[in-house]
Amino acid sequence: MTNENEHQLALSVLNNEANKIRTLINSQRNHLCISQCKAFEEVVDTQMYGFSRQIDFATKMNILKPEEGQLILADLERELNKVYVDVYETQKEMQE
Repeated sequence: MTNENEHQLALSVLNNEANKIRTLINSQRNHLCISQCKAFEEVVDTQMYGFSRQIDFATKMNILKPEEGQLILADLERELNKVYVDVYETQKEMQE
């Protein structure tokens, strides 16, 4: 397997994993139970930590550039933060 093939395979695998986390995050966006559901936070934190380890491994193996890994993580973190902000704003509106 060439380096380019390894790189593309690593990106594909990591993007699939990122999509699984996105699905988990977005499923809670619809339920708006994030503020009452501490288990959700723990699950997402565990998933994000495991995913960051996968990215770290791919980076150390020189299959993935550090910038690429950080971009994937940053995108996921932005999505998660957006969900938290949306939930907070929705709850704030409901209280007013």
